[in-house]
Amino acid sequence: MAENANPTQKLGRTVINGIITAIPICLTFFNNVHKLYKKLPTDYLHLFIGSILCFFGGFYPTVFAALQAAEHGGLTTVRKALKALGGEVMIIVNESKKDDTIDADDDGIPDTEQISSRTLMERKVKLVLTKMNPEKLNAAISSTYKVWIAVLAVLNIQFARTIALALTISDFFQRLINRFIVPIVDKATPTEYKKKWVPVLTDWMCKSIGVGIAWKIQTVITAFTSSLAGGLMMSRAVIVILAKHGQGPQDHNDTISDEVASYLFAFLGFYFQFTQEFRAPFPLNIILAPLQLAEYYIRWAVTDS
Repeated sequence: MAENANPTQKLGRTVINGIITAIPICLTFFNNVHKLYKKLPTDYLHLFIGSILCFFGGFYPTVFAALQAAEHGGLTTVRKALKALGGEVMIIVNESKKDDTIDADDDGIPDTEQISSRTLMERKVKLVLTKMNPEKLNAAISSTYKVWIAVLAVLNIQFARTIALALTISDFFQRLINRFIVPIVDKATPTEYKKKWVPVLTDWMCKSIGVGIAWKIQTVITAFTSSLAGGLMMSRAVIVILAKHGQGPQDHNDTISDEVASYLFAFLGFYFQFTQEFRAPFPLNIILAPLQLAEYYIRWAVTDS
């Protein structure tokens, strides 16, 4: 007999169904984007990458740096791992869809629609554990983690000055807070929590301030340099594309137009990032939200390590 579903159960069931529906769509989307990326001619690919660097390089400096480091330290391995994980996920999704059609008691209503959200969750977890290949999962996660460690080591060197600046600013504010803020907080904090929580919370606060200021400075620097590099890549790609259509010089070494155009592109790219306060504008901020979360995580990982 079906159980009366409360709002929490309905929400849980909706979330599970939403995840099962969204996963194939996301995997198909990224697969199609990758295929399109592979089909792009080299010149147009350089123009596209240059545009990204020129107009968005300062938005996600550590993400782009991590991708560049991974390109030399195992990006192919990560692709294979993600492909393997995607295959396992699709197996589970297909099995889950089959499970949703089972009607063991022959009453015309699928069993999954007659159980509580908790029971449904337990049933889906059991399905995942029985249908997933743990060896593939372990191999994919292990290889990805090894690449991440290598990338993190490269980023620690690349952003060493930023890390040092963040720690210096953090120490500076730590002294100020210990002198002026901590005594006030101690008076308002119960005795049993003072020694445990006040030092930890003030350390988090100081580190947040230091990381925020240091990475904001690094963001401006990265935006400027990426605008220059992306602008030059764009201008030279445009020259090659025009040359293939019989227009303009055949070689960028025979003209200064690529340098002149690169300065214009660089100015536009940096101005765009500056006017957006080095954040993706709406609605790109929603579409690129995963990149922003990755940016925050990498910054903290690099600084904390």
